[in-house]
Amino acid sequence: MLSQIGTPDEVVAACRHAGVGPGTHLAVVAIPSGLVALAVGDLRLALAHNGPECVAAVDDALRPRWVCWSGATAAALIAHRVRLSRAWDLAAVHRILYGGWRADPTRIWCQLHDLDRHRAPVAGQLDLLGTGGADGDPDQAVRPDGYLRPDWIEGGWRHSPAHAAEWAATALVAQSLQASMLAGFRRDGAVLGDPEALARSESTAELLCAELAADGLPIDIAVAEGIIGALIGPRPADEAEAAAGRARRDAEVLRHLAVPTGVDLRNPADVKAMLRRVGIDVPDTRAWRLEAMRAQHPVVDALLLWRKAERVATTFGYGWLDTNVGADGRLRGEWSGSDGAAGRMTAQAGLHNLPAEMRPAVHAETGHVFVRADLGQIEPRVLAAVSRDSALCAAAHEDDLYAPVAKRLGVDRPTAKIAVLAAMYGQTSGTAGQALRGMESAYPVAMKFLSDAATAGAEGRDLRTFGGRRIRMWDIESAGDYRAAAAARGRFARNALVQGAAAELFKVWAVTVRARGADLGARIVLCLHDELLVHCPEHNGVAVAQLLVDCLHEASARWQQGAGVRFVADVSVVHAWSDAKT
Repeated sequence: MLSQIGTPDEVVAACRHAGVGPGTHLAVVAIPSGLVALAVGDLRLALAHNGPECVAAVDDALRPRWVCWSGATAAALIAHRVRLSRAWDLAAVHRILYGGWRADPTRIWCQLHDLDRHRAPVAGQLDLLGTGGADGDPDQAVRPDGYLRPDWIEGGWRHSPAHAAEWAATALVAQSLQASMLAGFRRDGAVLGDPEALARSESTAELLCAELAADGLPIDIAVAEGIIGALIGPRPADEAEAAAGRARRDAEVLRHLAVPTGVDLRNPADVKAMLRRVGIDVPDTRAWRLEAMRAQHPVVDALLLWRKAERVATTFGYGWLDTNVGADGRLRGEWSGSDGAAGRMTAQAGLHNLPAEMRPAVHAETGHVFVRADLGQIEPRVLAAVSRDSALCAAAHEDDLYAPVAKRLGVDRPTAKIAVLAAMYGQTSGTAGQALRGMESAYPVAMKFLSDAATAGAEGRDLRTFGGRRIRMWDIESAGDYRAAAAARGRFARNALVQGAAAELFKVWAVTVRARGADLGARIVLCLHDELLVHCPEHNGVAVAQLLVDCLHEASARWQQGAGVRFVADVSVVHAWSDAKT
């Protein structure tokens, strides 16, 4: 029954009476207009006028775990300046359970109830089979056939407070089923980590993603325009000026040729032909290959410089700045807590691939600083933790993991590093192949962990990460070279288990910093693979730097389930991102 109450104090009292306390699962749905509905047990609340205010009061007083269908709920509440403290995000947990990225309500519900998703009804579907009243009660989210009502999936619940409350209650049903499945993983020993803890951290990471999208990354627009101008010239007034600028940049490369015509620098085949004309024959024109040939001919250096400018011109130029950086000097793009593969966070609008040349433009606001922290040697340390190789765990006690590995293998440090990375990425030729033979005898448990993953991947068997995320393998039956395709799938599998676990640890660290940093005015503004960038008042910079280290110790101890691996981070307090050590 829908309760007719509405003040924050009344809502807090009703939730408390329903048994809500720290960690209790309390479902919430919200839309930008301010309509909010809550559900827990037999309690149903729909709040049309002060819903966000009531949610904030409940969050502060009772500290529940908010059950959401997706990050859209958090985004709707952020628009009203309400930030949830923690969550159970059904879409995020679905990606853990089933892998991939797609996690709409139809997929979530159908897979939890063993329903054929492809037979799910859709809005406006004609009743060709003449089943008549198959829809059932229009006030219920679930039809008699077990499927979700299609018009509700498309947002129809938004038009009725009662329906909004019922939609929240339906989310609770899905959460209970997800939790049971995750508990089964741990009970059956299918994974080494804690799948339920993974669900909680991944869900809270989705809250962080909504906040990152709303807050944006501080950008000094004047500095950004200066960098772009130095690389590609002044802002063009029209397409004719833009074309003239491209021609000028091209000419800086082509002037090194005896015949500077007939070459399209944007066509890889033309570039290879151009290099052959000056005596340089390469199988491809990748940057790392050309870097080694800078001294062979001045056209190579000019080409590499041209590529930097071209990337800025086409991807990070004036148009990018105008489109993605607001008048408040914040670069904004959409964020996701999982890439659908191993589970890394992703971002749009160039947030994850900003060129080094643009980093000086990422500048803290007046009176603020960035605290930048980068996890050191994260993947080999994670390999030690998830494989439980005691010798590799012992090596991870050191600041530099590769030093004890080198000593154990009887090689120099660069070779040891190659050996460890080759083990994780499946490289077997050259120096890596020789070093790997030493790894097999020195760290047999870790190497078997990787080998077993590679075998499973090559055979097409899905895997689960340390915490329980499903890593899907793809079909290669139609591949032209089946053996090569299977080997590639095996290489992906062995690295995905390590990279996926590293992504899990990173997000536990990030959400811990998010929770612990609020009192210091610290907000995460960028998550870049293994790096956090936190924006805070200047007078709190040193304290936030220490907080990042403390949170890493807390998060890693909780995540690794007793493996005893030491995780380290390089932390610095800076005004511009480019000032941080790399």
